[in-house]
Amino acid sequence: MFTSINFQETLSAFIVLFAVIDIFGSIPIIIDLRNKGRDFSPLKATLISFSLMILFFYGGEIVLQLFQVDIASFAVAGSFVIFLMALEMILDIEIFKNQGPIKEATLIPLVFPLLAGAGSFTTLLSLRAEYASINILIALLLNAVCVYCVLCMTDKVERLLGKGGIYFTRKFFGIILLAIAVRLFTTNITLLLGEG
Repeated sequence: MFTSINFQETLSAFIVLFAVIDIFGSIPIIIDLRNKGRDFSPLKATLISFSLMILFFYGGEIVLQLFQVDIASFAVAGSFVIFLMALEMILDIEIFKNQGPIKEATLIPLVFPLLAGAGSFTTLLSLRAEYASINILIALLLNAVCVYCVLCMTDKVERLLGKGGIYFTRKFFGIILLAIAVRLFTTNITLLLGEG
């Protein structure tokens, strides 16, 4: 298992997940939650979101098998979701409506859908089509550490980056996500067409 550790794969998976989770882009939402009196626990939010993503990473494929869907097909479908998420980030539009009745901020909207949402789940399974599991898990763990640090220091991070910095970070990772979506689509559609 440890012989499969590859720095390049880990770094690539980290960047992809970091862009999808978009913790810096979520800072204004997190601050707004606090201003509205909806407090949350950074540790609890990080642990729950990390656990959910690990569960989906290992259990997601079983769910797909129940519906007779292979990872390559899921990755192609996932590339469309990632593509739409990238458009949201680049064009400042809302495609995915996050509406729910629960008022507790730690679980909703912080854990789901901000940290461990459909985009994160889709991306994890899409990455499995390309990278070794150990590299994705390391990348996921590193992202969990980043999420925890940012949640603990939301006000400081916002002051450090400023509104312009957060805006730029969101746009930059939006473009990265767009490129990733295209690569995921082309790689996996080629695999599917090759099997056909």
